[in-house]
Amino acid sequence: MPDALMLFAAGFGTRMGALTADRPKPLIEVAGKPLIDHALDLAEGFGPLRRVANAHYRADQLEAHLAPRDVAVSREEPEILDTGGGLRLALPLLGADPVFTLNTDAVWSGPNPLRLLAEAWDPARMDALLLCVPLGSAIGRKGGGDFEIAPGGQLQRGGDFVYTGAQIVRTDTLQAVLEPVFSLNLLWNRMAEEGRLFGLPYPGKWCDVGHPEGIRLAEEMLATDV
Repeated sequence: MPDALMLFAAGFGTRMGALTADRPKPLIEVAGKPLIDHALDLAEGFGPLRRVANAHYRADQLEAHLAPRDVAVSREEPEILDTGGGLRLALPLLGADPVFTLNTDAVWSGPNPLRLLAEAWDPARMDALLLCVPLGSAIGRKGGGDFEIAPGGQLQRGGDFVYTGAQIVRTDTLQAVLEPVFSLNLLWNRMAEEGRLFGLPYPGKWCDVGHPEGIRLAEEMLATDV
């Protein structure tokens, strides 16, 4: 089972408009606390994990916020490296084994996503296990689905399942990519071709908070679960 977690927190948050003019997106508050704290609460609810966050836009603010919570920061300078490049840069802090990764612009209500992934992870069959939610249950989602989950659990592009931003992924193939800036989609495509990209449906509620309307929707979602 992975013992390290990568928190993706380096983006510019351009879809948030004026809300990210003076702060990075992970520090925007939802239901009284910054988005990244919602993700950290999931990590702490799961158990001991080495936690690493990448940072680029207004990295100083993010570092200051994370310092009291024992989260290492991988700064991406001078350019932002996207998910694949960012994960590769953080490997000295994460270690060489498979890791959890978690986007910091979503809010969850229901079972701990990290626990569900850990219980379903089978490294003999899987290079990555992505937690997905049906499109009809993806609150705040703008656009269509990302994947189809086959009866055996393998993922293929297209379909009505939305990637939630939570996964377990092997990192040993990152070094083979020549480009410094690249998306994890590059690895997922290769894994899918080899039948080693898997998906797991999430049974709870999930809200995309990548845009301003998502803040209200996430707060409404959380309020109905009290």
